Amino acid sequence: MTVMSIARFERFFRVAGGLDVDKNDLKRYSDFVDAKLYGLLTVAQATAKANGRDVIRLCDLPITKGLQESIHNFRKIDHEIELKPILEQLAAHPTLDRTPDEETEAAYPEIIGGLSLALAQSFKILHPDLKNPQTQHWDEARAVFDLLL
Repeated sequence: MTVMSIARFERFFRVAGGLDVDKNDLKRYSDFVDAKLYGLLTVAQATAKANGRDVIRLCDLPITKGLQESIHNFRKIDHEIELKPILEQLAAHPTLDRTPDEETEAAYPEIIGGLSLALAQSFKILHPDLKNPQTQHWDEARAVFDLLL
């Protein structure tokens, strides 16, 4: 990731959750994003299969009301930070039995943005005074997401 990308990543977490993250948190963040996108796509693949389709559509993704709101709020923040181009790089997905259509793939950066916003806010819910998340905090937040997504 470039220095400019790291700066945007850091700025995003400051705006989204009042958190100071650094380049050392990028690996944890990338692992989180990969796991959550893969999880969403796994469920979407099963939905497409159940509906007799070889293609995953956007409506197959299990986007909850809360995640939808986070995606919407991410769009507002992204106008200022312009993180979406960086998230496009993170939006690579593993090989699946069903192929996502173009609309679905085009939605990945905003879905990742919504997940990222929810992640930043979850740190503050779990630890209201937190400023600099440590490994323990990342593990706790991830455990919560693992229960729900």
